[in-house]
Amino acid sequence: MHLGLQKFSGVDVLPLVEGGKGVSISNGYSSGAWAAAGGVGTFSAVNADSYDENGNVVSQTYRGKSRSDRRRELVEYAVAGAIAQAKIAREVSNDNGRVHMNAMWEMGACEEILERVLEGAKDCIHGVVCGAGMPYALAEIVSKFNVYYYPIVSSARAFSALFRRSFKKFQDFLGGVVYEDPWLAGGHNGLSNAENPQNPINPYLRLVALRNTMNDFNLHCVPIVIAGGVWWLSEWSDYIDNKEIGPVAFQFGTRSILTSESPVYKCWQPKLMSLKRGDIKLTQLSPTGFYSSAVNTRMLANLLERQKRQVKIVDDSSLMVQIGARKLCLDESSRDNLYAWIRDGYTKPMMTPDNTVVFAIPEEAKQILSDQKDCCGCLSMCRFSSWCQQSGSTGKIPDPRSFCIQKTLQHIAHDGNPDDNLMFAGHLAYRFAEDPFYENNFVPTTRQLIDRIVTGY
Repeated sequence: MHLGLQKFSGVDVLPLVEGGKGVSISNGYSSGAWAAAGGVGTFSAVNADSYDENGNVVSQTYRGKSRSDRRRELVEYAVAGAIAQAKIAREVSNDNGRVHMNAMWEMGACEEILERVLEGAKDCIHGVVCGAGMPYALAEIVSKFNVYYYPIVSSARAFSALFRRSFKKFQDFLGGVVYEDPWLAGGHNGLSNAENPQNPINPYLRLVALRNTMNDFNLHCVPIVIAGGVWWLSEWSDYIDNKEIGPVAFQFGTRSILTSESPVYKCWQPKLMSLKRGDIKLTQLSPTGFYSSAVNTRMLANLLERQKRQVKIVDDSSLMVQIGARKLCLDESSRDNLYAWIRDGYTKPMMTPDNTVVFAIPEEAKQILSDQKDCCGCLSMCRFSSWCQQSGSTGKIPDPRSFCIQKTLQHIAHDGNPDDNLMFAGHLAYRFAEDPFYENNFVPTTRQLIDRIVTGY
């Protein structure tokens, strides 16, 4: 297996890419260290940390009375944080490797944040990686700053749509295409409505299809970055120097969490080192509406259980039941379960946008309503709070079956208990406990990890 240097964002580097994990999980220190070791470091622009004059993390508190006001505060935090992390990454990298910034297209005010960060962190950012949506305007925004762009896609069809509509006008700055396997990658996944979350497709077939589409657009030399399910390169040797797939690089998202430069490894290490096969769940609980893969923490288990305590509302007055002060006409097939839930304390019915009610304990219901009220517009559209940045509201009632993603990701990134928060991870995270490299709870430096990866293991 030969892993030679490859051109990324204008220079030759190791084709090893740090995955950009949002809300302060990949920051300037981790990405700078990855670049310093000769690879491509990636910090996240999603709610990145900024610092005060004493070097302390600025707490992201919101004082605005309206969602729109709080959204403006969030944008200012986001811009300041991403610029701060970009400058740290450049300093730590010592101008080695490449430093990329990861942005989530569905995050609130993504286009404005990209523009302002690239303006405020000139010469610190060499590439922008962007997914979680269809980033049609990405190429135009990024190329204005002579920065390369790397769209994240999960299918040849998605890339074709992006290229035909937008990217073909800005080909010179297309640095690579990130293929993120929707069944293996952590975080938000690009499963389409036509694909079965329980029926994974061989990534080789999808990569060949993507390369064929790219070749149709004369992009033979543009590398594909394989993301999702990458642990040992020896397991991907058939993909290297493969004429059907063309030039490739490999992205390490989950594995790069446990390095001494990672801002969260001390908090996350016990949980990650205890995972077993099957402990990562692919669900559609995210307020974005996308599928996502996360560790089955107490929080995730509670959300899955909440969805089970759900009854359909029917148009039949003979099926009316009194629950506290409310009268509801509920599907009689769930009647036995309903009374059992109420006996167990789940006495608060909460309406959903799908003409159903879910049942929660009163304290849980109170917290859900409070989180929905405190929405700061972190997404372009949120089903949990019914926020929409274009019109102010999705027009649907808030969905209590989801959660405030801003709140939980801020908590887990800043010493919150991983079991009580959302903990994104790829589906091979259980291998921390099995890989001999991590025996005796060993945590490598980023350079040690990259040196190990290059050996194939």
